[in-house]
Amino acid sequence: MAQNIRNVAIIAHVDHGKTTLVDGLLRQTGTFRDNEAVSDCVMDSNELERERGITILAKNTVVSYEGTRVNIIDTPGHADFGGEVERVLSMADGVLLLVDAAEGPMPQTRFVLQKAFSHHLKPIVVVNKIDKPDARAQEVVNEVFDLFIDLDADEDALEFPVFYGSGREGWMTKDLAAAEAGADGKDLEPLFKEIVEHIPAPTDDPDQSLQFRVTTLDWSDYVGRIAIGRVHRGKMKKGQRFVHIKRDGDQREVTARGVYQFRGLSREETDCVEAGDLCGVYGVDEIEIGDTIAALEQPEAMPVIAIDEPTMTIVMRVNDSPFAGKDGGKFMTSRHIRERLDKELRVNVALRVQQGETADQFHLSGRGVMHLGFLLETMRREGYEFAVAKPQVLFKDVDGEKHEPIEYLTVDAPGESIGKVIEILGTRRAELLQMEPKGTFTRAEFTVPARGLIGVRTRLLNATGGQATMHHVFHGYGPYRGDIEDRVAGVMVSMSKGSVTFYSLDNLRDRGTFFVPDGETVYEGQVVGEHCKDNDLVVNVVREKAKTNIRSSTKEAFVKLPPPRTFNVEDALEYVGDDELVEITSKSVRLRKVFLRETDRKRRDRRHVNS
Repeated sequence: MAQNIRNVAIIAHVDHGKTTLVDGLLRQTGTFRDNEAVSDCVMDSNELERERGITILAKNTVVSYEGTRVNIIDTPGHADFGGEVERVLSMADGVLLLVDAAEGPMPQTRFVLQKAFSHHLKPIVVVNKIDKPDARAQEVVNEVFDLFIDLDADEDALEFPVFYGSGREGWMTKDLAAAEAGADGKDLEPLFKEIVEHIPAPTDDPDQSLQFRVTTLDWSDYVGRIAIGRVHRGKMKKGQRFVHIKRDGDQREVTARGVYQFRGLSREETDCVEAGDLCGVYGVDEIEIGDTIAALEQPEAMPVIAIDEPTMTIVMRVNDSPFAGKDGGKFMTSRHIRERLDKELRVNVALRVQQGETADQFHLSGRGVMHLGFLLETMRREGYEFAVAKPQVLFKDVDGEKHEPIEYLTVDAPGESIGKVIEILGTRRAELLQMEPKGTFTRAEFTVPARGLIGVRTRLLNATGGQATMHHVFHGYGPYRGDIEDRVAGVMVSMSKGSVTFYSLDNLRDRGTFFVPDGETVYEGQVVGEHCKDNDLVVNVVREKAKTNIRSSTKEAFVKLPPPRTFNVEDALEYVGDDELVEITSKSVRLRKVFLRETDRKRRDRRHVNS
């Protein structure tokens, strides 16, 4: 038995300090050299993760404490990346539940914790950011206990140790009074000791025949595909012959050309890794997530990791706008897009891809707007260019009744604005569960159809002066709740191609808000703004001021236009209408009509009315 190994997953809501705590654990165990330049949030290696301050891709590292190898698995904090969560928790024996001392447990905390309890993992609770002015540590611990009860946690899980401290400052203690007084903040050693004593050692037997399940894939230009996972039984040896069992049951005999063992943030070649530890294996072509590596003499497949089914789908298509290929895109054809999606399917188990109605269309199904938006943004930064339609939820037929995905939504808003929040969500078929004050804010919890959340974030921000925060998690499928009104406002559509002029924007400023600045080039059919009424308006934003021989003072020098509203990929997906597309290139995110010419749109509307 691997008595000197501990496998711990860290669970926390977005921005509760999970990755920062991992930094502290790494620093205080001497993982970094004294002269090594190390940035903050070293586990957030992806560019998007650093920009947004969230963990998207599950990663793991190793620290050593008094002869014990502690494998730390950093898990995503958002339900849209549940595919990542499900896989990595299968490698752990315990969890560190990190909770903000002011906010307490949040919906994403609930989601990942529920997954952890389904694996019967033992928890340690860490109340982080104890130095915040609005910290309420004891109330938060009570809320965590209530959450454990609500999730039907095992009796062993209810006897959880609690730590208080600051991950950023690098200290933890069990003494709440001392923590609140700031008198006991020295280091993270008490937390290390508790991990070794409270989290059970792996019970995997190294003397049995080999069994290893792939939970993550990596790639090296030197050795090719690397399968990462936990050795659940036996020993993984370099040069060993074994059976590769795919998820569909197919088997073939292969050889491990090499085995990696994790050391800090890096990995090193090794000859053997025993049961209970994590490792990487290379030399096995076509190995996929969920596959099993087993001994020749006893080729037993491990249970396939259950992944939550997709709840939302979008149509991706080749970009056919007038600006296609003019924004620096390197990969624009359907072949390029197909190859990239096939590559993503190898590592993104929660994603589904199907061929569309035409050769240049693909149906992408995922766990939510953030899940799909992350893939689209990643492809954009890699030089891919494409267009996508409005996200659509996936319905189910249950005993002849139409069911739809329902989300559990939490909104924190100023007390004076909570009425507006409830009113807006009421139009989205939300049902209020409870409300409670949180200082000057009020927290309201709802169940709401997933389709009701599309585009609602902007409306809530506008209604609360930008102060509302909302978090949601998949709640389950429920009966269809009825029709929901589409976007209330219409849009302004450019009638011609050219450069946007100050003169035209100034004349149209009373018609609504704009998405393009003075001087930007637009094309016919591009959505250039939001109309103040509920109908679409075709406008000329490239019209220039007529030249005369009468001199006048320059109006542009004294009049300032409001800044245009800009969209990232997720914002655009939430805003786009049924008859519109989001054009995504390496430099821009634009909105456009499916039919660029006004005459084509009118012809489509007439056919729709006649039908």
